[in-house]
Amino acid sequence: MFLRNCWYVVAWDHEIPADGLFNRTVIGEPLLLFRRADGTIVALEDRCCHRLAPLSKGRKEGDCVRCGYHGLKFDAEGICIEVPGLDSVPPRARVRSYPVALRHAWVFVWMGDPALADQALLPDNFSCDHPGWRNVPGYLHYDTPYLLICDNLLDFSHLSYVHEKTLGGSTAIAQARPVIDKIPRGLRVTRKVKDVPPPAYWARARDFGGNHVDRWFIYDFVLPGTLLMHSGGRPAGDAEGDMRRAVELHSCQTLTPETETSTHYFFQQSHRAELGGEWLTQMIHDGLIVAFNEDRDMITAQARNIERAPEAPMLPLAMDAALVQFRRLLAQAIDAERA
Repeated sequence: MFLRNCWYVVAWDHEIPADGLFNRTVIGEPLLLFRRADGTIVALEDRCCHRLAPLSKGRKEGDCVRCGYHGLKFDAEGICIEVPGLDSVPPRARVRSYPVALRHAWVFVWMGDPALADQALLPDNFSCDHPGWRNVPGYLHYDTPYLLICDNLLDFSHLSYVHEKTLGGSTAIAQARPVIDKIPRGLRVTRKVKDVPPPAYWARARDFGGNHVDRWFIYDFVLPGTLLMHSGGRPAGDAEGDMRRAVELHSCQTLTPETETSTHYFFQQSHRAELGGEWLTQMIHDGLIVAFNEDRDMITAQARNIERAPEAPMLPLAMDAALVQFRRLLAQAIDAERA
């Protein structure tokens, strides 16, 4: 069902407390996260090896965690170092630990073989904490399978209809044919839309004088489900590459399966710092929340229909090219992992 030998985002850095416990489920596995005294993040199985109680119901003691049920104490490697009432600790008293990486405010956990954890596979989510870009970090929870959300992100023709009054604004987005290129561990999707009205919030960042704009959406979508996108627009007629009057945005969005039927969605959309201050940053974030709730409402309704008739066929159309290719790539990676 899931790719295991990959990095999944489990949290934003600010979500992990300096002196406390944090828990989240990833691909069906309960995880406990906390910080050592030096600030580095630990990820352990959130399930005591004794009676399977969640360790997140216990307490942090220095660089260790004590189970809140019977008091077993585990170090940052998941090894039990103390059992109340016993003179020695059984060798098998331990819980699984997971490799962790912190990259540009995203906390990643490697869910597969620890020996294969490779930080070279981390996505380049640079704008999450780059001083030249401004954003507000976001999170949504979906009660749907994560691949349905991947499908949504891989086909931006839906912007014309799901987001008619928010991110879209023109049926020309659906009519523009994307260019799809293969890249390592994913796809690059390029969609350019000429001579369309600018989204409403752009008018507060740039004065287009009531004129139309040329828009672009260029993003990499990489395993297991991360979108890294350059987007924006310039007044129609300005030369391609002329950014003097353009709106430039960079978005990082990633999907982490919680279970087979639920998903964590981490996202942000950054603007160039010189484009505007805190008011613009917050306005873009607030607009995203509205738009992404539009997505969630549609995808949740879709998922309920699929649950009612799981064998009902879907009619493939040309607009499905990127999502079909990505699902094939994911299936190949899962098959290779199992082999």
